[in-house]
Amino acid sequence: MRTPESPSLYDGAHLFVAAIRVLTHQEQTPPALDQVCGMLALSQEAGGFICRRLIEIGAIEMVAGAYGDRLFVRNHLKLEDLPREAATDRMQAELDRFQEAQKGLTRKVESIRAEQARKKKDLFSEVEKKLREAIDKKPK
Repeated sequence: MRTPESPSLYDGAHLFVAAIRVLTHQEQTPPALDQVCGMLALSQEAGGFICRRLIEIGAIEMVAGAYGDRLFVRNHLKLEDLPREAATDRMQAELDRFQEAQKGLTRKVESIRAEQARKKKDLFSEVEKKLREAIDKKPK
């Protein structure tokens, strides 16, 4: 479902409801959240976000049963109340910010490792120099 630009909640919600309908038709049973996410190639977190929003507005219903939680289309007309423009994807922005912080931390760790390797090399060369001086001073 990911496109170069972040899809609006409106578009994602329509796809989500369509996936519920298609999976219900194919499996002859209402789908679970993970099935819908799998069909739409969504992460569980993104699918859960859309699912919660659709439950809040009354477009779908989640029913707990013996085989887990199942999704039902309740009132598809409620989808039209969602904003059509692409909203800034706060989750994606937070994820990008976190990944940048992780990259910065990784760079810092690598620089510390490189510094430690340089110090170790300098120490060994200093020890080797002292050993050579000691050997050279030793009378033959």
